[in-house]
Amino acid sequence: MQLFPFGHATHPQWRMAAGLVLAQLRAQMTLHGYAPSPTLGLLYITDHYAASAQEILDHLGAELPEVTDWAGTVGVGIASSNVEYFDEPAMAVMLCAVPSDQYRVFSGVAPLPGSFRAHTALVHADAATPDLAELIAEMADRTATGYLFGGLASSRADVVQFAIGGNGNLRGQGKAGGVFRGGLSGVAFAEGVQLVSRITQGCQPVAPARSITGADGNLVTELDGEPALDVLLEDLHISLDQPQAAMTALRATLVGLTQASEDVVNRIGHFGTDVVVRHIIGLDPRRRGVAVASKVEEGMRLAFCRRDVEAARADLVRICAEIREELEPEELPLAAASALTAPDPLAPPSAATTPLAGAIYVSCAGRGGPHFGGPSAEMQIVRRALGDVPLVGFFAGGEIGRRHLYGYTGVLTVFR
Repeated sequence: MQLFPFGHATHPQWRMAAGLVLAQLRAQMTLHGYAPSPTLGLLYITDHYAASAQEILDHLGAELPEVTDWAGTVGVGIASSNVEYFDEPAMAVMLCAVPSDQYRVFSGVAPLPGSFRAHTALVHADAATPDLAELIAEMADRTATGYLFGGLASSRADVVQFAIGGNGNLRGQGKAGGVFRGGLSGVAFAEGVQLVSRITQGCQPVAPARSITGADGNLVTELDGEPALDVLLEDLHISLDQPQAAMTALRATLVGLTQASEDVVNRIGHFGTDVVVRHIIGLDPRRRGVAVASKVEEGMRLAFCRRDVEAARADLVRICAEIREELEPEELPLAAASALTAPDPLAPPSAATTPLAGAIYVSCAGRGGPHFGGPSAEMQIVRRALGDVPLVGFFAGGEIGRRHLYGYTGVLTVFR
């Protein structure tokens, strides 16, 4: 197992940031345990650099000629191991040592070839794309597992995606420079690339799941045959006769939705991966209904939930622990066990302290350090729970997990 070289930096001038990132990558590529000649690069930039996206990609491609394939996108924030960059010019790069016959970069001008047997895929998307949810589901159907991971680009400037393969010779790509706007792009992986992925909803159910027995568009009128508003007030132990206290509770309450055949809450009291969390956007006292930010249908299952720091932190630690449990050997060498029990927060990842080659983390732009209590707090939780692992990612306008488009979630994917 070889670690994926990675680097991150912030600077008002993108060339200076790129120089710092390249220095980190080149230094790691000479170290024992790191991949010396990876061919797939993942590039994430904050929207401060969006106008220079093509120049950045061209520069990195020229400086790293051995990296023939690139994918990535822009976010209002980006992430790397133990750090988050919000509202500042920054970039992060990870070079993945994946066999060239085990992945394909795709985009709107160079779709995934039918001859490639995709097992799963990293997907970046533009939120303005028509019928986006249907396109994501269609892409999931083209994979053997039906599992996608990724997110929607988020930007206050240009909404760009990076996708270029085989030194620009990808069929259908023509003279495209690798920077795109609109649609889907990303990397499809074959069965030989071993990935483990988990979704953290960051919400805790506060009441049992119920069946929607009455619905009109996005208005839930009945739950288990009872007026939906009455059920909501009972579950939250609030009354509209005390409007201030009721509004405080309602602002912290969301709904988890899923189809009738799927469990809302799993055996350990957390939302299942098929649950999508949506805001409550209004109440209808006349019809005793609850309006949510999604179309609802009779037969769907619904559970009210809360979104706060404690719930988000606990669920994030849970998915990291699940990943470690799935990937770690039953017995560790003494040096590795000692490093995990007392990690140096500034130490770089090493093959002795992690069973993982690299990781990608896509989180909601409404999460990040501010939601978890301080600068870079979310990524610090990931590092403490997951251990030292090369990691890059971005803060998205919507998160993609399995075949669904989520909100307020984190999608963590690791390479064995």
